[in-house]
Amino acid sequence: MQAVDLSHPVVTGMQVFPGDPGVFLRNAASVEQDGFQVAELHLGSHTGTHLDAPLHTVPGGAGVDRLPLETLMGPARIIPVAEPAEYGCIRWQDVAGGMHGLAPGTIVLFRTGWSSCFNTPRYLRHPFFEAEIAVRLLAAGVRTVGVDTLNPDPTPAPGSSGPVDLPFHDEFLGAGGAIIENLTNLDAVTWTDPWFSALPLRLSEVDGSPVRAAAFQL
Repeated sequence: MQAVDLSHPVVTGMQVFPGDPGVFLRNAASVEQDGFQVAELHLGSHTGTHLDAPLHTVPGGAGVDRLPLETLMGPARIIPVAEPAEYGCIRWQDVAGGMHGLAPGTIVLFRTGWSSCFNTPRYLRHPFFEAEIAVRLLAAGVRTVGVDTLNPDPTPAPGSSGPVDLPFHDEFLGAGGAIIENLTNLDAVTWTDPWFSALPLRLSEVDGSPVRAAAFQL
């Protein structure tokens, strides 16, 4: 079996969505002083490579603990997006060629290459996906979608006020699907039909969770 880790390391001070809780990790106990080591973690539910559950944007929607695990692992298709522009809108016609023969239940992962900008200001200026893509994925029987950007929707600039407009989220999570954000290393998956897994922590009635996303060649 070959495996590729598709997750960003979780480290103190790492980049987060503007306004989200910052990430802080420290040792709360040490082997030298206590005979064992324990870490204290401070982070938001959407830290690093993570999963959005419907509760993230849908009032009363399912939290991560209520998502069927079988929808978060399985055969995946990685769809490349060629040289997207900063703040550029990725439209259905830009990705339609990679959708042929898509079987229901396939996990679709979009590779824009934007993960190379992670932890830089440019990462916030990522391309976004029009909501029609979410509608068409759902119609094809896709229930989990992943992106190697901060957000499939436009990310507001730091310091922005007012409600955030999330049309892709509204469509996909509104239908009970799951979105995985901040994937990385998708270009290291060099074989077709990878097996993908991204399981969240079993957090009760919580809107999202960090995941250890990985692709496997079985």
